[in-house]
Amino acid sequence: MNQAMIDRKLQSLISERLNKGKAIVVMGARQTGKTTLLKALFDGTDVLWFSGDNPGVQSRFSQADAPLLKALIGEKKILIIDEAQKIENIGNTLKIIVDQIPKVQVIATGSSSFDLANKTNESLTGRKFEFTMFPLSTDEMVQYHGLYEEETLLKHRLVFGYYPEVVTSTGNEVEILQLLSDSYLFKDVLMLDNIQKPDALVRLLQALAYQIGNQVSYHELSQLIGLDSKTVEKYITLLEKSFIIFRLGTFSRNLRNELKKSRKIYFYDNGIRNAVLSNFQIAETRADIGALWENYLISERKKFNHYQRRFANHWFWRTRTGQELDYLEEINGKLTAFEFKWNSKKNAKAPKAFTNHYPESEFKVITPENYMSFVSGIGL
Repeated sequence: MNQAMIDRKLQSLISERLNKGKAIVVMGARQTGKTTLLKALFDGTDVLWFSGDNPGVQSRFSQADAPLLKALIGEKKILIIDEAQKIENIGNTLKIIVDQIPKVQVIATGSSSFDLANKTNESLTGRKFEFTMFPLSTDEMVQYHGLYEEETLLKHRLVFGYYPEVVTSTGNEVEILQLLSDSYLFKDVLMLDNIQKPDALVRLLQALAYQIGNQVSYHELSQLIGLDSKTVEKYITLLEKSFIIFRLGTFSRNLRNELKKSRKIYFYDNGIRNAVLSNFQIAETRADIGALWENYLISERKKFNHYQRRFANHWFWRTRTGQELDYLEEINGKLTAFEFKWNSKKNAKAPKAFTNHYPESEFKVITPENYMSFVSGIGL
């Protein structure tokens, strides 16, 4: 990954939190650039770096006490533990470092929030800063090569997404995405719970890929792929904790006929979604262009809000009679509804049921003509 592409905002956020007496935890899917980010951040700095994939490191750090940790770290001031979720009792180890070796800034990375977050949440309560690193974002690429260049690549991004190696390997996108989806991204999912039916996991992902923009029923998915509903929900949770997909819940406050327990599921990256389906057809001829557009906008908005530290509640909205809004966002009590249209010539209005019951809300239509303000903040 080209270091110039790294999100300077995230790098700055981490830098500002160094030496504050807390651990820094950076999570995100494999191959998103966590290691590159930290190498850029500590370029020229004397850093002690361990990999949790190393059995020797796992053995040393899983049962470490303060004297052993002090001996392992020596005089180093920065300690980085990559893929820390592979180490048993890592939460307790990090707690010992924070509490008993305060001169050391410890940074842990992980490709599974299911493991790393679970292992650190209890031990590191009040003792950590936590960040998520996604695939490259629209905002990062605008910073890298400018607004005009990134706008011209929109249709390409809808098909191939933003994984760093995909972005930097023009002409080899399909091969790289197939390798990512087959070899890297599902590795943690299969290992997390010793999943014995990887074929069922692939079928589930394919079913989810076809349902972008639609409500997802665990029961219907279970019938489609031959697993019980509880297993389907469990697999979806594992996929979400491995940063492959994420759920969007439904908004409901006042109306009786608002859906209250429904959800939609999106992929963090369009390229991975298309790799799951082995469909890399160009954007202009795709029947699913609306789904690609919706997935792109919601995933990019998620990245933008996280990196800008915009703490937003987010949902979709739908009534039992079929009135619907693609995306709702609430920041500091202000509610904004968004409708996504790939064809900017199509008219869109907020449903009357929504505007009548939420009159203080704002309504916006996002099209290829104005999307940059939504995904990168330009023009906000």
